[in-house]
Amino acid sequence: MGMVFGKISVETPKYTVVKSCDGYEIREYPPTVAAEITYDPSEFKDNRDGGFTILAKYIGVFGKPENQKPEKIAMTAPVITKEGEKIAMTAPVVTKEGEGSEKKKTVTMQFLLPEMYKKAEDAPRPTDERVVIKEEGGRKYGVVTFSGNAAESVVSEKVKKLTSDLERDGFKITGEFVLARYNPPWTLPPFKTNEVMIPVE
Repeated sequence: MGMVFGKISVETPKYTVVKSCDGYEIREYPPTVAAEITYDPSEFKDNRDGGFTILAKYIGVFGKPENQKPEKIAMTAPVITKEGEKIAMTAPVVTKEGEGSEKKKTVTMQFLLPEMYKKAEDAPRPTDERVVIKEEGGRKYGVVTFSGNAAESVVSEKVKKLTSDLERDGFKITGEFVLARYNPPWTLPPFKTNEVMIPVE
């Protein structure tokens, strides 16, 4: 019942608040290991969260873990999503962009693995080749937290405002935003915790 009301009972990443600003925080995160998948949402009937099931199978949410040990891995929060490069969609597949081809964005989704996994080689190897285990170095983000559903329009507004606030306060932005969602879909929207995170120097 707690998950419906937004109770987060799984491991979350540790971080240090470097600075609290008006409406956002600057946080430093230590290195971590992540399982990730990059995909075109059209592979999952245009579901931007289509990669979730693949990652959930890797850690064993639906039964036997789809990794080589097989070892069940504890779920953590948040689930991270970020937009990837635009890739040319052409038919047939050619080595250069064809006329009239449209651009589609890929999505990368990450599960941060529990802290016990210090290096990528410590984590069980996935049996699904779409899942990649990678080490994320220590990083610094400007972060804004919000509740409700993380609809694209809401996220876009949060990114725009946070970008403006960071630039106003003299922070140098070093990359694209990521979206962190802490709750399962069945959590009531007012109790959901979401964060837009923009990397800064």
